Amino acid sequence: EDEQIVAEIMRRRFFPAVITHKAWEGFHFADHEIRITEATDCYGAVVWPSALVLCYFLETNSKQYNMVDKNVIEIGAGTGLVSIVASLLGAFVTATDLPELLGNLQHNVLQNTKLKCKHQPCVKELSWGIDLEKNFPRSSCHFDYIMAADVVYHHPFLDELLLTFDHLCKNDTIILWAMKFRLDKENQFVGRFQTIFDLEVISTFPSLNITLYKAMRKGRMKV
Repeated sequence: EDEQIVAEIMRRRFFPAVITHKAWEGFHFADHEIRITEATDCYGAVVWPSALVLCYFLETNSKQYNMVDKNVIEIGAGTGLVSIVASLLGAFVTATDLPELLGNLQHNVLQNTKLKCKHQPCVKELSWGIDLEKNFPRSSCHFDYIMAADVVYHHPFLDELLLTFDHLCKNDTIILWAMKFRLDKENQFVGRFQTIFDLEVISTFPSLNITLYKAMRKGRMKV
C-alpha cells in the first residue's frame, strides 16, 4: 500500500518536454498544472518529497481538512509548492522563509496563483525565533493551520523552530507537518516538540522514510 500511494504521489511530478532556458519542475495538484522554478545552491529552493506528500494529503483530504477561507501559514516554504496548493484549495496563505529565498518563492507563488485563487497568497520573511512578536503579533495573528514540510533538516536552529511553532500556534490551530527522518539530532526534535504539542501520526511512508503528523497545543487535540 505504501509503495502504491508513493507511486501515485510521484506521478504528480513532471518535467519539461524540451530543454528550456530556465530550469523548472512541474506538478499536478488541485486540478492545476504547477510550475516550480528551483535553485540547486541551497536546501530551501528545492522541492523535497515531504512537500509532495503534504500536497497530496491536502488534495485527497479536502473534506476533512477543508482549506476554503482558512488562514494558513507555511513555515520554511522554500519553493512554495505547499503554499500554492493550499491557495488553490481556497485558503488565505502566508508563505514564509528566509530573506534570501523570498525572490524565488514570490516568483513561484505569483506565477501559479495569480487569477486562479479565491485569495491571493502573500509572501513574508520569517527567520525562526527572530522578531516573532513584531512581525506576527499574537493579538492579531490567528492561523487555522500551520504547514511545515521537511523543516527539520541539518541545521542548528531547532530551538528557534520550536519557539516559532509555539508562537504561531493558538489553542485551536492545527499543525500539519511532513518530516523525513534522517539524523538522530533531528529525530530527537520530535520528542522536544511533544513537550508542547499533542502529536498524532496521520500517515507513514516507509519507502520514503517520511511521517505525516497532525499536532495541536497540548490538551487541545480534537477528534
